[in-house]
Order: sequence, then C-alpha cells, then structure tokens
Amino acid sequence: MTVLSLSNVSKSFGGIRALSDVSLSVPEGRIVGVIGPNGAGKTTLFNVITGAYRAASGEVVLGGETITQWPSWRIMRSGVARTFQNIRLFASMTVWEHLLVAQPRQNALWRNALPVSWADAEARTRAEDALTFFGLEQYRDVIARTLPYGIQRKVEMARALTAKPKLLLLDEPVAGMNAEEAADLRTLFRRLNERGLSILLIEHDMPFVMTLCHQLYVLDFGALIAEGTPDEVRTNPLVLDAYLGTEAA
Repeated sequence: MTVLSLSNVSKSFGGIRALSDVSLSVPEGRIVGVIGPNGAGKTTLFNVITGAYRAASGEVVLGGETITQWPSWRIMRSGVARTFQNIRLFASMTVWEHLLVAQPRQNALWRNALPVSWADAEARTRAEDALTFFGLEQYRDVIARTLPYGIQRKVEMARALTAKPKLLLLDEPVAGMNAEEAADLRTLFRRLNERGLSILLIEHDMPFVMTLCHQLYVLDFGALIAEGTPDEVRTNPLVLDAYLGTEAA
C-alpha cells in the first residue's frame, strides 16, 4: 500500500520554477529520502505536501485521498506530521507542554487553554510514550528553548510523534549534529519504522541517508533526476555530476 504519492507536481514563484513535474511515492512502512543540492526544491516539496503551499499543477494523494487543495490543519489531522529545517519551538513552553499541544483537540472550546488544562488520559499517555522514546524524561519540566540544540531537535520530533502520524516528514533532522547524535537518531528512526511509521526525510548527511533509507529521490533545480535504492543512486552518473561528486562513488 502507498501512504503518499505525488503525480507531476509543479510549483512556481513568479518566474522561478521551484518544482517541475515531480512524481514520487512513499510505500507503507518504508523510509524514503529526498536529496539534492541547496535550492533543489526539497523544502518546497514538503510545503506542498503539508498544504503550506498550493501546487500549481499535479496531484498529491494521501492514503487514497487527493489532498492537493486541502488546508494544512486538515492534512495534519489526516495523519501527516513534520519537523522543520529550522527548529520551531514555543518560547515559554516546557518540553511536556510541547508534547501535549500538538495533539488533536476534540473540543473547540479548549483551543485557548493551556495544554495541561485540556489533556485527557490518552493524550498524556501518548506524551509519556514520546518522552520516553526520545529519552527526554529528565527535561520534562524544562523550558524547551533553553535546552541544547540536539535536545531541542528531539523535542520537535517527539512533538510531531504525539500527533499520531501515519507519515512523518523530517526536514534535515541531523543538521548541526555530530556523528554520535546522528547515529542515535538513526537508531530511533529505525525503531519508529519498525513500529509501522512511514517516514519521508530531507537530509544532506549522505552517510546517514545511505544507511537509513530504503528508497531515494534526487532533485536538482526542482526536477527529479534520479530515484532508486541508495546503492543505485550513489552510482548514478547524473547524481554524481549534480550533487554527490565523483569521490562518492
């Protein structure tokens, strides 16, 4: 089964074509990577998938439903969660509050309440699970923005997980991390995948991508130039020329 598919998706900003007839798919239970040089259109792709941008043409399908024109909140509630290239945490919230605030609320009257005011037992259980999974127990009551960079990254990922996604979008999850921190996240992503979560990620760290992803798509100037397994992509002449360089072979 395919969790997400894009068919001939294009997006332009004025005279600049950020995406040009991009087609890709994320099978259920797989980890799929999108790579390419800076400015290739990777984050624009994520923004189209999540409804932050509207595709100029083409179709985005989630779990059999066309979501191309859906608003972001509806896409999120249908099972898509994401993290961002630049960390986006609330300035005055603790780690625990971050893990509650991302969860869907059933009562519209609660929208302006603090997370701890409305969270039911199920929401708290999901938050506890995410807290433990990412090893954040000791930071539970700490203001998230005061934590070291690598921990803030984990808080953002844990927050996304509490939204009960079917598909998790990760935008450069190991950017700025050292090799040990990246290896820790690789292990966590594999465990999430073993739980049945499908993952689509953008990343420039090639050792990380090549040892984690089942399938890769390569963008260059908004166009898809290659796809395949990591082994197939790393030896593709077009990819070597546009992005990896001859030494990567």
